[in-house]
Amino acid sequence: MHSRLGALALATLLVIGSSGTAVGQDYTEEVFCREAVALGLGRDDTTIRTGLWQMDLLGGATALDLDLSIGLGAFQDVGATAGTGQLQDEGDLARAVQNPVADLISLPLQNNINFGAGSFNHVQNVLNIQPVIPISLNDDWNLITRTIVPLIYQPSILAGDDHDFGLGDVQFTGFFSPKEPVNGWILGGGPVLRFPTATDARLGARKWSAGPSAVVLRMEGPWVYGGLFQNVWSIAGSGERSVNELLIQPFLNYNLPGGWYLTSSPIITANWRAGSDDTWTVPIGGGVGKIFRIGDQPCNLQVQSFYNVEKPDLAPEWTLRIQLQLLFPK
Repeated sequence: MHSRLGALALATLLVIGSSGTAVGQDYTEEVFCREAVALGLGRDDTTIRTGLWQMDLLGGATALDLDLSIGLGAFQDVGATAGTGQLQDEGDLARAVQNPVADLISLPLQNNINFGAGSFNHVQNVLNIQPVIPISLNDDWNLITRTIVPLIYQPSILAGDDHDFGLGDVQFTGFFSPKEPVNGWILGGGPVLRFPTATDARLGARKWSAGPSAVVLRMEGPWVYGGLFQNVWSIAGSGERSVNELLIQPFLNYNLPGGWYLTSSPIITANWRAGSDDTWTVPIGGGVGKIFRIGDQPCNLQVQSFYNVEKPDLAPEWTLRIQLQLLFPK
């Protein structure tokens, strides 16, 4: 049971957004010069570059969501009905997610609305389509795959800017996970690969990027807690700016009766190429979620809100994250 639980828990947890995709890192030098003039900055001033980068990073990073929503702490109560017929209610579905005979594929649709971005306090929107598919490799290991396809609305940031809408950089992550917990911890780790698929320079880095990612989590009664960690570096591509990004996401989840849960999963990011005053974005906040059905289709709806207590000058003030996750238990 615990081996299947580990796979299903990670497959459920690793509903991750664009993993800090630095949307629009590779502005041309001409665009940088125009932006610098608008703010009265010099050609080599890094403040404007960092602010624009961090605004776009925030749009991607806040989409990165560990979906801890499906009653992961309730695995001890898996009933005989789970996996043996139509599940009766949200509680049965929550328990079925951890059932050792119930495979789960999910399709999260996650929308991130970022308020107070840029010089004019505009609104940025990032919709992430991010299927999660668990694969059993052998008796000891699982592979949880996650592909993230971001659709981005980028508002004008400075005077004279145009808004943009299109596809951002697509990202793939493969987490290798032992089927048995290690001293009570469920573990996963593997490569992150990011591809230069953005339809506009402001929507992606125009860089091939890669790095390591790892997740650790523990379930105790109704509680689920842990964290995700990754760093991505650019390795090739035509973009003018190299990528070096850290992402840390602690998460805490408390499961309630009837498929309800409380959750908090703030995303802390760092741009190691920025100045010391503009390196970090640190949000605080949380939200609530519910398991329910649309006809026969089991779903998970989650709403969270975060305020950035530390951020670069042009980054958004706060974010509203709304996610609908379609669940496909076999």
